[in-house]
Amino acid sequence: MNKELWDKAMDFHGHACPGLAIGFMASMAVLEDPELGKVPHGDLVCLTENDACGVDAIQSVLGCTLGKGNLILKDVGKHAYSFYDRKSGNSLRLVSRRGRSNPDLDREARIAAVLETPLTELFERKPTSQPAPHRAKIFATVICQECGEPTAEHRLRVKDGKSVCLDCFADYGHRW
Repeated sequence: MNKELWDKAMDFHGHACPGLAIGFMASMAVLEDPELGKVPHGDLVCLTENDACGVDAIQSVLGCTLGKGNLILKDVGKHAYSFYDRKSGNSLRLVSRRGRSNPDLDREARIAAVLETPLTELFERKPTSQPAPHRAKIFATVICQECGEPTAEHRLRVKDGKSVCLDCFADYGHRW
């Protein structure tokens, strides 16, 4: 285990926990991959299928962040992560083989169990089901005509003929 990277992940997240360990090990699987492990931070993309603690490890270890547009959240509640090299198209999906941690173990023992499990036992390696996400697009900023706050153009809606932000747009509630 790379103690320096583990410490970096813990510092970023604020503490050690089993969820952080899962994300850390997913990061290690990427770094050990002969192709994806060599991808520069800006070109490596992670599509995470959860918003749990492990995502912090991926951000701190692999440099995938929301702000750079190379961390994409598709929260379906799975401990699964797809990694892409935007330039080459190489990709990998890691799906945790572990269910809920053993409740008979204390927190430290659960963390150790994750960190000591071989990657092949911890994750199922699968092909990704979609192509690499496009780079983040920069949209024009428009002033909401109701609250006056700057808003990304693609997030505006039309309300009574005015361009308004999502906070000011009231859905009329009709459901099919």
